[in-house]
Amino acid sequence: MFYKHVQRALLTISFSLVLSLCGAYAAPVEKVLDEGWSFRMAPGGAYAEKYPKALNWLPATVPGVVQTDLMAQGIIADPYVGLNEADAQWVGLSDWQYKKTLVLDKATLAKSHIDLVFDGLDTFAEVKINGEPVLSADNMFRNWRVAVGGLLRAGENTIEVHFASPIEKMRPFMEQQSYVMLGTYDSAFGDEPLQRNSSAYVRKAGYQYGWDWGPRLVAIGIWKAVKLEAYDNLRLDDFYVAQTHLDDEVAGLEAQFNVWSSGVEKAQAIIEMTAPNGKVTRKKLKAQLLPGINTVRLPLHIKNPQRWYPVGYGKPNLYQVKATVLSKGKKIAQLKKNVGLRTTRIRRTEDQWGRSFEILVNDTPIFMKGANAIPLDLFPSRVGKQQQERVLESAVKANMNMIRFWGGGVYEDRHIYDVADKLGLMIWQDFMFGGAITPPDKAFRENTRQEAIYQVKRLRQHPSIVIWGGNNEVQTNWQNWGSSKRYNEELPLKEYDRLLTGMIRLFDQVLRDAVYTYSPGVPYWAGSPTTDYDSDADMDSDGDRHYWTVWGGKAPVEEYMNVTPRFMSEYGLQAFPVMQTVRAWAEEKDMQIDNKVMRAHQKYDKGRGNQRLLLYITNNYREPKSFEDFVYLTQLMQAEGIELASLHLRASRPQSMGALYWQLNDVWPGASWSSIDYYGRWKALNFRAKRFFAPISASFLRKQGQSQAHIISDATQQKSFSWQVRVLDFSGKVQHTVKGEASVPPLSAHLVAAWSDEQLLQGADPQQSQALFEVFDKSGERVSQSFIYFDATKNLAWQAPQLSYQLLESEQGFTLQLQAEKAAKGVWIDFAAVAADIEDNAFDMHGGERLTLHIETQANKQELLQAMTVRSYFGVSGGRP
Repeated sequence: MFYKHVQRALLTISFSLVLSLCGAYAAPVEKVLDEGWSFRMAPGGAYAEKYPKALNWLPATVPGVVQTDLMAQGIIADPYVGLNEADAQWVGLSDWQYKKTLVLDKATLAKSHIDLVFDGLDTFAEVKINGEPVLSADNMFRNWRVAVGGLLRAGENTIEVHFASPIEKMRPFMEQQSYVMLGTYDSAFGDEPLQRNSSAYVRKAGYQYGWDWGPRLVAIGIWKAVKLEAYDNLRLDDFYVAQTHLDDEVAGLEAQFNVWSSGVEKAQAIIEMTAPNGKVTRKKLKAQLLPGINTVRLPLHIKNPQRWYPVGYGKPNLYQVKATVLSKGKKIAQLKKNVGLRTTRIRRTEDQWGRSFEILVNDTPIFMKGANAIPLDLFPSRVGKQQQERVLESAVKANMNMIRFWGGGVYEDRHIYDVADKLGLMIWQDFMFGGAITPPDKAFRENTRQEAIYQVKRLRQHPSIVIWGGNNEVQTNWQNWGSSKRYNEELPLKEYDRLLTGMIRLFDQVLRDAVYTYSPGVPYWAGSPTTDYDSDADMDSDGDRHYWTVWGGKAPVEEYMNVTPRFMSEYGLQAFPVMQTVRAWAEEKDMQIDNKVMRAHQKYDKGRGNQRLLLYITNNYREPKSFEDFVYLTQLMQAEGIELASLHLRASRPQSMGALYWQLNDVWPGASWSSIDYYGRWKALNFRAKRFFAPISASFLRKQGQSQAHIISDATQQKSFSWQVRVLDFSGKVQHTVKGEASVPPLSAHLVAAWSDEQLLQGADPQQSQALFEVFDKSGERVSQSFIYFDATKNLAWQAPQLSYQLLESEQGFTLQLQAEKAAKGVWIDFAAVAADIEDNAFDMHGGERLTLHIETQANKQELLQAMTVRSYFGVSGGRP
């Protein structure tokens, strides 16, 4: 049952396709069907009387979903604002119809083959052409191709797509089940019984049914592109370039053209590849085509290949490729694409801590620094390229090298992977299973198998994808969650075994086979967390770990320092977004922690998450005096807690080789674990990540009166540094200094020194002292620094920091000169509604320190000064009581 495969390296590509036929072949026709659609609520539904306007045929956006079109028509209010989410639930409980008139000429109808292609239908859809059923779809993650030539006519044709409510569609089935698949979130609106949720049975984005960071908005619609393809003799079905060998001297490649042919034909394939340095390689091959699908293989060798490297380890080199297929001297197909050369593998070896979990790219073991990404919106079809680019660029600016596309969302569109390829940002790509136990039946597995084949083939061209994961938390749900443990207690042994066997077949065989067959150079990992079914899930000593004792289990943030898994793929703390984002969903009268609007935008623990935030605030900080103080303190708490965890993990290298915090981004404006909010605004955590994920980082961690200073280096060569630790009182007076030199090995966390509190303080008052660890390169430039304190923040004798600043115009924006007369904790610079990007934020300062920060903005100086505020923790604490 358990098996491993010897992996080959893979050349991955991202491409745009241009297909043309000429000469003896009539040109194919491709019509993009994104205009002229209408939609309505299906007549006779439960909500027809209440929403009569929705029964009329209304303009539809394709790609799109019903909810966004209803907003455009004013039938529902923006569900992201106030309490409007509740008022939009009827949409997901109703059936909907789309229609379009398609006008065709005789030339198009003369083609031998005409296919209607849907890249995505969400989810239960029946398609008709001129009243005749042609397609029944039940998986939003698959594309659907259906031959329709015999049903079309010259002139006007009608395409209809009827969508069933996924909740109502599944209701009769759910009512018949003696038990259900557990691990999904209950509806807050009573449309499904508690712990009897249908989402586990449906191949649809799980997060749209509600999660502990997002609303319940069950989307319906034609969410991906639609097109009509008409052709005669030949059609290019797929193109892929496999990498059979890669070393520093040569890359062995195989270009694979999958061409559908209606008969026996001769063809010629030509590849032209331009290297990043401009060198061009060309190769030709003649081939015989037979009726059906033909795979034309063209071998290619590249001397001295220029590899694709992850950010921080080299350039993300991409080759430009032009591929051409000829038949009888005529051009049949031509493709242009980008290509990345790299190897990726997982290394697991026995050691003193158990069994390692390392991801190697180009044979370099890389400490993975980053976060888990969820979809950028509840309605993915409205996400634009600029929004995708900003989030990924923000990750790279924060010195992340990996993001994990989490399994409860969607497979993202190609552009976001293109951006990752160009940035050198590595992707851990989950299959779309968010944590629920999976149905064990064969039909469900087969539907998923087809989904997996389609998605792996669609995405295998991207060098950024360095690992495929089978699911999110399914194995640990089965083994460790209390609700699912009831299966073992309540189900007959035969049924229990059927469930377990079904899961193992799906995640250890079906999905693994899809990756190893269609993307053989990329490793597959059976889930997260897991040991790849070698043993139990969610262990410190083997595999990857999701650690939620902090936050979920109410343990203090200091507990992060007591766990060192081999790879921490989830850990997190919540925070509110900045006040400007809060004001996007709430009015001033709502600015209270337990206001019903605030609870509606706090999805953790059914709206009780703000009390959990208060718990973590008061553990180390003072009680907030206002709602704005509460928001500020949530961000300070989140940033410092995740910084503690992340530096501990990085300082534990090679015992730990990954730190992916939960989570990078948001699907809507609300309280969550994200470091970037829905509008792309950075929380304090993203600024801190820029420092604690820096390639050279100063780690200064204190535990039970003992402190350790590490220099963490992602460099692949040995580096020499000087360092110093200064103990200062809050006025900035130096009480004690220790200096040293360090030669830091490549790819390491180097312990430079350790001290007790007594050794550091040497008599200084711990209540009004801070210790600063600074690291300098050979030129004397400071490359990193880190503060520690000798008690909880709330217990220290803070003084008014007397922050002052001056804003100066510069060539590319503004320069902010900032000064603190006394020690300042958690300095935060806010620009309210003005769009501005500042070089650094959410930092501590010592007494007498002066900083210069660059600001990029389109605003003028007066606008910036009017909007800007500067605060610190002292404004909350009011000093020591």
